[in-house]
Amino acid sequence: MGALLRPRLFPGARVALLGPSSHIGEGKLERCVRAAESLGLVPVVYESADARRGYLSGPDALRAADLNAAFADQTIDGIWPTRGGYGAHRLLPLLDFDSIRANPKFFGGYSDITALLTAITQDCGFVTYHCPMAGADAFENQDEYTIARVKALFLGEKGNYANPEGRPPGKLNGGRADGPLCGGNLSLLAASVGTPWEIDTKGKILFIEDVNEQPYRVDAFLTQLRNAGKLDGCAGILVGQFTECAAEKPEQSLTLDEVFEDFLAPTGKPVITNVVCGHCVPSMSLPMGVAFFMDADLGIFGEI
Repeated sequence: MGALLRPRLFPGARVALLGPSSHIGEGKLERCVRAAESLGLVPVVYESADARRGYLSGPDALRAADLNAAFADQTIDGIWPTRGGYGAHRLLPLLDFDSIRANPKFFGGYSDITALLTAITQDCGFVTYHCPMAGADAFENQDEYTIARVKALFLGEKGNYANPEGRPPGKLNGGRADGPLCGGNLSLLAASVGTPWEIDTKGKILFIEDVNEQPYRVDAFLTQLRNAGKLDGCAGILVGQFTECAAEKPEQSLTLDEVFEDFLAPTGKPVITNVVCGHCVPSMSLPMGVAFFMDADLGIFGEI
């Protein structure tokens, strides 16, 4: 398969702000607007950006309709969710993938948005972007590392994928690999198995991260991927940040390092750990579907 189409943004691009997952939180829509404007973008606010139905950003039908409409609208250059949380994979049966495929445009987010990144890149054949949402703290806090990498990714520049100074990557298995980048939030990747939108890792570099999960839960997600052949099928693995994932009762638990050793080391594939990407500030951004290389012995990875 050749290189995927890579939609880009530009100064003055009109970007849809919408909510495919959880509600943004009271009074937080304005910070999403400010984030878009700070990047030189023109925000276009959709109803689901600030709608609410329990823990969701409005009913499924509304959230799916907004996403379908934003892709179909020729005046919209990109789509930027307000936040993750929960609920994006509920929309998959309601999305018009034929229309999305016919109208490729920038789409970026992470966490729960992993469900959409995976489905769109695999089913529609264009690059999506694992990056902070419009409501992310990094924009309010003006984190220079995060914002510089968001800007580069939005403009389609070849990214800088080095960790911040003083936070070196680690190595579980040595070696070098290359292949299209895939992955994202581990719990969403595990949830995709057995569905029409199942993650395809064959010959790809798999990136994983998560937040607020006990080690036994990370174990369960990796068990699901292993049992489905997703770990043996990939070319290499990048382990991002597993934030707030320490065991509540350490004396009764494996450590995260032990969980990774149990599941990732036996693959024999190159594995780089401590990639500063995920539910953290600072955080790098990643283009999903772009051809990547990784050298675990040198602790480096990036675009080919």
